Amino acid sequence: MLSHLTTECRNEKTTHLDQMKTLEILEVMNEEDIKVGHCVRQELPQIAKAVEMIVIAMKDNGRLIYMGAGTSGRIGLLDSVECPPTFNTAPSDVIGLIAGGETAFIKAVEGAEDSLELGPEDLKRIQLTAKDVVVGIAASGRTPYVIAGLKYANQVGAGTVSLSCNKGSEIGKIAKVAIEVVTGPEVLTGSTRLKAGTAQKLVCNMLSTASMVGIGKVYSNLMVDLQLTNEKLVERGKRIIMDATDCSYEVAEEYLEKAHSQPKVAIIMILTNVSYEEAINRLKKAQGFVRKTI
Repeated sequence: MLSHLTTECRNEKTTHLDQMKTLEILEVMNEEDIKVGHCVRQELPQIAKAVEMIVIAMKDNGRLIYMGAGTSGRIGLLDSVECPPTFNTAPSDVIGLIAGGETAFIKAVEGAEDSLELGPEDLKRIQLTAKDVVVGIAASGRTPYVIAGLKYANQVGAGTVSLSCNKGSEIGKIAKVAIEVVTGPEVLTGSTRLKAGTAQKLVCNMLSTASMVGIGKVYSNLMVDLQLTNEKLVERGKRIIMDATDCSYEVAEEYLEKAHSQPKVAIIMILTNVSYEEAINRLKKAQGFVRKTI
C-alpha cells in the first residue's frame, strides 16, 4: 500500500548513503533540502485558500486546529504553542492535537495513529464547532487518525484543510482545501521527518503567520501584539514601538508602561495622541488593526 507514495520511494542519489563520507552526506542532504521551498511554492494558491478560510473563521471567533500523528503532529503542536507569545492569542485560539495525546510529543504512542476513533474523540473533547478550521497533517496523506478527524470535522460543518506530501492523497480527497507538497523521495528512505517535515513546517508557518496578519495582529512587518514575558521581549517591545512611531527609546519605554505592556496600544497612543482608554476603544472599533485605527 506504500509503494505508490513518493515519500516512501528510494532516492537514487543516496543508495550508497552508508558508504559516503560525512561531507558527502551533508552535501546531498543540503541539495535535497534546497528543493523544498520550490515544492511549497507550487502549492501557494491552495495555501492562500486555506489562509482565507482561517481568517474568516477567526474573525467569527473560530479556532485553528492542527491535528496529526508523529512528526506531523509535533509540527502542528509547535506552530500552535508559538502563537500566544508571538501574536498574543489565547491558548484556545490555535490548538495542536497529536495522536496519543501530549505524551506522544516526546515518545511515540504505539497504534495511536492507526486509530479511527481517537481523531473524532480528540475533536469532541475540545468541542469542535462549525466555526473552527481543522488542518489535518500527514506526510503520507493516509494516516487513519487524521482521516477520521477530517471526516468528523466535515460532519460538524467545520472548515477542513489537508497538508500532505503526496498527490491524490486520501486526506486531500476529504478536506475542503487540499495542500499537497510533493517533496519526493527522502535521503533516508521513508524518513518523512526530513524534506516532508521541513515542507510541513514551512506551510504551517505560512498558515498561522498570514492568518494573523489577516486578523490585525501585525502592523507593517512588526509583531505588535507579542507578549512581553521576559527581559528580551520587553526590549523587543520597546524596539517595535520605536520602529512604528520613530520615537526615542525613552518615549517608547514611557508609553509601554502607560499602555500596560501592550506595544500595539502604546503605538496608537503615540501616533494619535490619545489616552490609554481611548486607544483601546479605537482599536476595538477597528477590529484590532493598527493601520485602520490611525
